[in-house]
Amino acid sequence: MKLILLNKPYNVMCQFSAHPTRETLADYLDIPNIYPAGRLDADSEGLILLTDDGKLQNRISHPDHKQAKTYLVQVEGIPTETSLKKLSEPLDLGDFVTQHCIAKHIHPPAWLWDRDPPIRQRATIPTSWLCIVLSEGKNRQVRRMTAAVGLPTLRLIRTSIGSFSLESHPLLPGEWQEVEM
Repeated sequence: MKLILLNKPYNVMCQFSAHPTRETLADYLDIPNIYPAGRLDADSEGLILLTDDGKLQNRISHPDHKQAKTYLVQVEGIPTETSLKKLSEPLDLGDFVTQHCIAKHIHPPAWLWDRDPPIRQRATIPTSWLCIVLSEGKNRQVRRMTAAVGLPTLRLIRTSIGSFSLESHPLLPGEWQEVEM
């Protein structure tokens, strides 16, 4: 059984099949019969777990198992106590209501890499960083949550899934490491 940690770069598709305009996981890994346990959008970066074991893939990615996932989120604007409280509590996004989560205003970690290409900068609009920990992970959920409280996401980086993190397994974008279970 293999378990691979990959720091997925920005603008890479979370698939092995060819894409007409973007890089895919196949451009970074040449290991047969492994599959991502969960996904990240092309415009998101960070930790992806890959495995060759279907049962492990299900334990990692299925919502019933509620693996905590940590995201660092650069947003436009400065969060207020009210906006952080709204993010932490169940939030109605129209087609579903989020579960409770942890949402904190943070300083960006010193180990964080620069994004290529860099995010847009506006001279008149400040940016800030949030740390959001979810036990669910619906499509574009973090981006939708921050937008719902008036803090549009500029950069989204998943830094941990369960006990695996980029802080304890430092990998630059595109780097991967096989780990023991």
